[in-house]
Amino acid sequence: MTNTPTKIVYTAKATVTGGRAGHAKSDDGVLDLALTAPKETGGPGTGTNPEQLFAVGYGACFQGALGLVAKKHGVDASGSTVDIAVGFGPEGDSFAITADITATIPGVDDVKAQELVEAAHQVCPYSKATRGNVPVTVTGKGA
Repeated sequence: MTNTPTKIVYTAKATVTGGRAGHAKSDDGVLDLALTAPKETGGPGTGTNPEQLFAVGYGACFQGALGLVAKKHGVDASGSTVDIAVGFGPEGDSFAITADITATIPGVDDVKAQELVEAAHQVCPYSKATRGNVPVTVTGKGA
């Protein structure tokens, strides 16, 4: 199933040169960084790698979705934290990623937290984009 927006309200633009051992810059210049492979994959690990960028983007998007669904359930999730681990490894002749998301939500128990993260996983644009392609686990914890 394709999830197509009815209207584009923002378009992020960036230029990357050199791939994993290169440079990335957003069109507005706010993001401007060196890319390097992590030590675990044979790189120097001295710069940011694509998996870190994906984790940050997915985590921020997921927390936004969590806030939206929590509000609908009468829960204030503004003090929540989202920890995300993006795994990278071989898959056939290429590579693939995984994502493990843990959200800790103050003021609720583990059962309610799990209910909220599962609901957020249904509406988060990154979750929609990865569904059926990337193994994603979501775990909710109360605090």
